[in-house]
Amino acid sequence: MFIDTHVHLNADQYEEDLQEVIDRALEAKVETMVVVGFDRKTIEKTMQLVEQYDFVYGVIGWHPVDAIDCRQEDLDWIEELAAHPKIVGIGETGLDYYWDKSPKDVQQALFRKQIHLAQKLNLPIIIHNRDATRDVVQILREENAASVGGVMHCFSGSVETAHECIAMNFMISLGGPVTFKNARMPKEVATEIPVEHLMIETDAPYLAPHPYRGKRNEPAFVPLVAEEIARLKGLTIEEIAQVTTTNAKKFFKIDN
Repeated sequence: MFIDTHVHLNADQYEEDLQEVIDRALEAKVETMVVVGFDRKTIEKTMQLVEQYDFVYGVIGWHPVDAIDCRQEDLDWIEELAAHPKIVGIGETGLDYYWDKSPKDVQQALFRKQIHLAQKLNLPIIIHNRDATRDVVQILREENAASVGGVMHCFSGSVETAHECIAMNFMISLGGPVTFKNARMPKEVATEIPVEHLMIETDAPYLAPHPYRGKRNEPAFVPLVAEEIARLKGLTIEEIAQVTTTNAKKFFKIDN
């Protein structure tokens, strides 16, 4: 059995065939899915999905690209919703210096606020990082994010950075890019980082693994991520499935 620890079933890309996507995931032995909501629309949809499906859990927060749109009332709303027993984390939050919609200082301020919120609620933090590794790690350290820990979602950094994050009580989550032929760093991380610190995800509908690269991703493809990690580590896919599922259930406190 597998857990997709980061999926956007709340995305418009699934509007026409969501149930079929979920059915394919279950057929592929993806027994649990953690749906991430990162703005008003996707958070509302996340709350609907966790109510509708026993095997769906939620993470809610505010995406750094849209940090400029976030108001205190949005954070208050997230705090209120996070009392739901099936909300298992705060995020995705972090920094994204690739897109320039939200200034860096605005992103950083919101990132710190969401770390504080996670600490207040005693929930782990799910981190989005794009082209901002140094600042992400520095802020996590300054704000003592280790007190609640979290996940480096769709990790694309170096082995050294992965070790820094693990030392701060963070899990390393790998997705479709680890299957890409030219993805040197994710493959190095998959090879070098002990499996006890790894989780797997799709980030669907984005970042579909090989051989579906460039197409719409879906949670049924998470075994392809596990298969590549197994190959790199010289383990069986069953071993990767078992350990990453155990890791995710323990991390998110999921007991089904």
